Amino acid sequence: MIYFDNSATTAIAPLALDAYMKTSQRIIGNPSSLHDLGTQANRLLQQARKQIADLLSVDAGEIYFTSGGTEGDNWVLKGTALDKKEFGRHIIISSIEHPAVSETAAQLAENGFEVSVAPVGKDGLVDVMKLKELIRKDTILVSVMAVNNEVGAIQPIEAISAVLADYPKIHFHVDAVQAIGKVPQEKWLTSRVDFATFSAHKFHGPRGVGFIFWRKGRRIAPLLTGGGQENNQRSGTENVAGIVATAKALRLTLEKKAERPDHVATLRKYLFEALAKYEKVTIFSGEKEYAPHILCFGIKDIRGEVLVHALEEKQIYVSTTSACSSRKHVASSTLHAMNVPSNLATTAIRVSLDENNTMAEVEQFLIIFHQLYQKFSKIN
Repeated sequence: MIYFDNSATTAIAPLALDAYMKTSQRIIGNPSSLHDLGTQANRLLQQARKQIADLLSVDAGEIYFTSGGTEGDNWVLKGTALDKKEFGRHIIISSIEHPAVSETAAQLAENGFEVSVAPVGKDGLVDVMKLKELIRKDTILVSVMAVNNEVGAIQPIEAISAVLADYPKIHFHVDAVQAIGKVPQEKWLTSRVDFATFSAHKFHGPRGVGFIFWRKGRRIAPLLTGGGQENNQRSGTENVAGIVATAKALRLTLEKKAERPDHVATLRKYLFEALAKYEKVTIFSGEKEYAPHILCFGIKDIRGEVLVHALEEKQIYVSTTSACSSRKHVASSTLHAMNVPSNLATTAIRVSLDENNTMAEVEQFLIIFHQLYQKFSKIN
């Protein structure tokens, strides 16, 4: 089996799974309980929080645990809207955001907020000057993802940060789900970024766990109220075992990245250059300003899902752009925003690599791809 769908989800790291199992078995207390068992659970919870904070070079008090990227995005957008509605009701997002952002913004628009959409160019990068033109006196939030999940375009967060330096009251949120462990942190967690969203299962942690970076001094309203957990900001009994495993997975991911900084980029470059030689292949991901783990391409006149299933028959697993929309047979919203013609957008598939993938797997993929390409060419 060759697994090239790591942007959809990653396999939990064995050491992270071990941490999850041991914590589940040994730590039975509720972190909010006053007795010793509760104290043990709370101690582990706070240790994991500090470990994650140290890995990101932020303060432990700036890490809040969630159930994943979708909750994190919802929390920042809705929490900002609730907290700052007296000061303004205008929100800016980009045209290539994950549905967790774009659909949340649409929901806010149905409830009296105004949403402006910053366009991207043919390269999939947000037009910073056009985004700047959208800023108004009543703008309360700008939300732009760090790395696009469909084509891998690394967004100009540093340039947007420079623009927003002149607007200190506007919240700046970055969906960093596809960036952590893949793209240097300085590119997406600048001193101007107020909130960033993360999901554990994108870096070999467990599913159903995530966290947000929340810069001190900023305010958002709670999305979940009740028991007062997470400093009274995110109620619900904490998933201690999942959080401990998340801290372990993040450390392992960043260590691997440090040991082999160019490994994934080398695989992608080899794959890119090989696919570019095919006459009927369109590569939608660029070479520069693109994340090292995502490559989006298609074969002319062959629908993406057809190629996905043909590869699956050979035990090679990829997806049609975003996994969140692939089962709905929805054409890539990112490619649409990049003005890619519909007949080409529907051919798109996404290969997403990981540190655990090998050059041998890439070469095997290319052998199978060549066979399928010839087969489809004969049919056409």
